[in-house]
Amino acid sequence: MRCSPASGGFINASEPVPRGTFVEHDGLRLAVLDWGGEGNEPLVLLHPTGFCAGLFHPLAARLTDAFHPIGIDLPGHGASDTPRDRRGFGFDRAASHVITVLDVLGIDRCVILGESLGGGVGSLVDAQRPGLLRHLLLCEGIAFDPDRTRLFGDPERVGGGNYMADIARKRRAVWPDRATVRAWYASRPPLDVLAPEALDAYLRWGFVDRPDGQVELACTPEEEATQFEIAAERHSAPAAGRHLAELSCTATVLHGSRSNLPASWFAAQAEAVGTALVTVDGTHLFLQEDTDRAEALVREHLQ
Repeated sequence: MRCSPASGGFINASEPVPRGTFVEHDGLRLAVLDWGGEGNEPLVLLHPTGFCAGLFHPLAARLTDAFHPIGIDLPGHGASDTPRDRRGFGFDRAASHVITVLDVLGIDRCVILGESLGGGVGSLVDAQRPGLLRHLLLCEGIAFDPDRTRLFGDPERVGGGNYMADIARKRRAVWPDRATVRAWYASRPPLDVLAPEALDAYLRWGFVDRPDGQVELACTPEEEATQFEIAAERHSAPAAGRHLAELSCTATVLHGSRSNLPASWFAAQAEAVGTALVTVDGTHLFLQEDTDRAEALVREHLQ
């Protein structure tokens, strides 16, 4: 079982603090954040690889007037348990966990905002439970063929391997404190583009307190690397990509103009869905670069 993230600091005291809970499925405990907004349409937030549901806090806190935002830490991320084996990181397994969480919460109809990894998982949620989703908002969702996902971050790379997995394994896992992490991340790519409130949310929920007083990544470098590698396997991004043409819900495909992933990949997604590609000025993490813009995008495409 994972340690829980820190209980204080690194959030805006004026914003609603989400209620945390756990749901058990297939031997794993899945962490859930609930921002309230009961009576409104459930908005399920699925995060990118290496991050956590808390990353969405600045955005979710603004949307409770129109939605009931609920974030889920996917297996191996945030406060959720680590899968028992490598296969447990598959997108299809993650989708089944998401469906179980929604069943336990009594949600039989919702919209999903899936960012990067979360987008691929969102596609397979629809595949496994047709009719559950009204709309799927794909923000650079990882739903591609194996060759594309194997070469994450460097489309020209040859000789196999997984560029993003290599980078993930080199990440520093243990830090003296969150302030030190913040100073480092805020001054260097790729996280230097994040809005301060988004970076603070990641520091709050994406790190755990250690008994020795230091802090540690909730998603370890090895877990993050494994997630990137699993993305290329048939039950993950390729399965999510194949399902896009068969979605039982409507969908919107968004792409960052300065993303490290080619626009053509997302144009193909939009074509499969039968919609126009929406290009946003920003990187792969454009949602976290400008909270005002992210809020406007969600309201425009989900309301």
